[in-house]
Amino acid sequence: MKTYSISQLARAFGLSQSTLLYYDRIGLLRAAKRTAAGYRRYSENDRKYLERICMLRGAGLSLADVERMLSGDSGPSVAILEKRLGELGDEILFLRNQQHSIAAMLKNMTSHKCVTVIDKKMWIKMLEAAGMNEESRKAWHAEFERRASEAHHEFLLSLGIQESEARDIQEWSLGKL
Repeated sequence: MKTYSISQLARAFGLSQSTLLYYDRIGLLRAAKRTAAGYRRYSENDRKYLERICMLRGAGLSLADVERMLSGDSGPSVAILEKRLGELGDEILFLRNQQHSIAAMLKNMTSHKCVTVIDKKMWIKMLEAAGMNEESRKAWHAEFERRASEAHHEFLLSLGIQESEARDIQEWSLGKL
């Protein structure tokens, strides 16, 4: 069976050896074996486990949440992912607000025309100017939701709409509200 040294495993995942030593110290990832000289040797299962750790860390989960996710109990896993998704929605909204602020500052500071950031209010005005009333906007949202629910959700968030309101709009467009 193939095994990996700490340096091979660290290099394969773009991590430092000290990160793997830390994971070992906190009990998150322990080497399957040790050589006679005490060097860690990681198994293929360890490599797959580290791949899952890296995927979860890449999604922005804390080490404590990663540990809970990998415990095997799906109940907390769903709650952890839902919590992280909400946090990301908040971060996106925060960044969108910063983007609006910077665009406004640039517009005030320069004579050059800045790119306007489209937000919810502007989007509704554009749809109304195109002759769309609430019923036709609902049909537009329903079609977007039916064809690409995740893209519809991301679009709503890109307008600076909060996570909960975006979900409400999705449900409204399908007649669930």
